[in-house]
Amino acid sequence: MALVAVGVLATACGGGGETTADGGAPAASGGGDSTITMGFAQVGAESGWRTANTKSVQESAKAAGIDLKFSDAQQKQENQIKAIRSYIQQKVDVIAFSPVVESGWDTVLQEAKAANIPVILTDRAVDSADKTLYKTFLGSDFVEEGKKAGQWLVEQYASETGDVNIVELQGTTGSAPANDRKSGFAEVIGADPKFKVIASQSGDFTRAKGKEVMDAFLKAHPDIDVLYAHNDDMGLGAIEAIEGAGKVPGKDIKIITVDAVKDGMQALADGKINYIVECSPLLGPQLMDLAKKVLAGETVPDRVVTEETTFTQEQAKQALPTRQY
Repeated sequence: MALVAVGVLATACGGGGETTADGGAPAASGGGDSTITMGFAQVGAESGWRTANTKSVQESAKAAGIDLKFSDAQQKQENQIKAIRSYIQQKVDVIAFSPVVESGWDTVLQEAKAANIPVILTDRAVDSADKTLYKTFLGSDFVEEGKKAGQWLVEQYASETGDVNIVELQGTTGSAPANDRKSGFAEVIGADPKFKVIASQSGDFTRAKGKEVMDAFLKAHPDIDVLYAHNDDMGLGAIEAIEGAGKVPGKDIKIITVDAVKDGMQALADGKINYIVECSPLLGPQLMDLAKKVLAGETVPDRVVTEETTFTQEQAKQALPTRQY
């Protein structure tokens, strides 16, 4: 049976180290009848999105009869590289990893290729010029997410004649979602000079850092009109800072976030967030399907984009009762 490496962004609920979960009944694969083993190099556990993504991958692996090995990189590239090398040495059939940053992966991916282990990137991309180092990339279009956030803002302030002062909470520095959500947003609002990003800084996708950076923004800039946060968790942290400063989130400062996890959706329904662009973490079923196809020698698309939507306050209220994450 051919060996396959699959790159996935999932989230762990716990700390570092490796665990093994029995996937159940053997799954059919190219030319073999043994159970597929997937090594999963988790990026970290910094947000509710990650937890939901990990759960999706774990449950989908079990349902697909795939034996899942798991490690948490704690948002450190060196830990992910170490985990990938460990999985190569173990000769697993599939390695799942979502790159914490875009650069610096060529060497370890070449090692996987030399071991005849194809790679599937999930959720986040790499900037390697050698596209033969991976078979496909499954995940969201982060640039489009940024554009959707910008389009809502432009529509909301269409009749505004004065400056609109925006602060931006970026994701992890160097990560694909941070880079792309920033560029997509900037492209849309850049067409109108009244939209001014007066401060932009990484909140590392965490609630605590989002609060910390927003505290600093509020002290330095008393005239903030809009907050654009690259994920819900940073936005939720920022809400604490805004309330602590005596302002009303959603009114005094309009808030746009990305993800649409349950806590974010609740804040949207409550009027503390004004608009959320969805980034679904439920990639597990598609990942397992792609892994089996690659193992079977089938041709898969170079890029598989997940289908996602956006939410207003009323739409959040309707969606919350059945929200899975």
